[in-house]
Amino acid sequence: MQATSPATAAAAIGVSVVVPTCGRQDLLDRCLDALTRQTLAPSRFEVIVVDDGPSHDTLRLVANWRLRTALRGGPRLFYIANAGPHGPAAARNRGWRAAQAPLVAFTDDDTVPSPDWLAAGLGAFLDGVDALCGRIEMPLPDQPTDYERNARELEDAQFVTANCFCRKSVLEALDGFDERFTAPWREDSDLHFRLLEMHARVVHAPQALVVHPVRPAPWGVSLLQIRKIAFDALLYKKHPRLYRERIARRARWDYHLIVGALLAACGALLAGSTRVAAVAALLWLALTGRFCVRRLAGTVKTPAHVTEMVITSVLIPPLAVFWRLAGAIRYRVRFA
Repeated sequence: MQATSPATAAAAIGVSVVVPTCGRQDLLDRCLDALTRQTLAPSRFEVIVVDDGPSHDTLRLVANWRLRTALRGGPRLFYIANAGPHGPAAARNRGWRAAQAPLVAFTDDDTVPSPDWLAAGLGAFLDGVDALCGRIEMPLPDQPTDYERNARELEDAQFVTANCFCRKSVLEALDGFDERFTAPWREDSDLHFRLLEMHARVVHAPQALVVHPVRPAPWGVSLLQIRKIAFDALLYKKHPRLYRERIARRARWDYHLIVGALLAACGALLAGSTRVAAVAALLWLALTGRFCVRRLAGTVKTPAHVTEMVITSVLIPPLAVFWRLAGAIRYRVRFA
């Protein structure tokens, strides 16, 4: 029997799957298990794991999976240690540039691709299609937390890197992801907008399903995430029209009004105008209470969650305004 040469094997690969990861071996293990159970023939795809925080544990995990898939005729697995620059955009760039297939599929280490994910994606990638976005499902309890409910908005996103396919030639033309997006926020929107601006044909394939379980979050997770707003300024600077059309037509008026009322109350108090300070403080309290009530609507009402919502609702508006201003200064753009 004639052995298959590496060049022949590479030519048979239809899609390269890129999975960025960083210190989440348990989640990566679950994702790789799902990828090795794809209905697409193992010879038709490869999996490239890009370790954004190189560790022996992740290397060992991928090596174990490589051995197991080799023994049972599964897809080829590769490990790439990303020494820097870091971030999901940079990690994905390392992955797709090493891909051998003409199509590149992206997912995350905390997802569970359905068994026919790759087969459905390839089936929908017809001639003339440049990029494709599949369907995301995020199962939630009947009464989710505020964080879980916000995370589920990913299901309605137009283009997400947790489930998308793109021609490698198109990625080369775009020079991949913008590595200035160093956090998992807006880097997928930036790629989508650049695809639209180059008049690429981007289609939606709901049959290509990826399940994205919501990970447990620490207390006050919304305060940790709010700093990502700075990247909105970068996205707006690059794509002002598309940002206004598809992300936000204007800044959140309630955040600015809450911060304005708070500053007015403090300023009036320092000036000795107690009546003005009281009116401004009442306005701040009413607007903050409204914000908190809206966040709690339809969510779980445990004492811990209610307490978290009250405290974070006080802190989020000023932090959001601060990071929005910080982004505008950092990227030198008028972003109000």
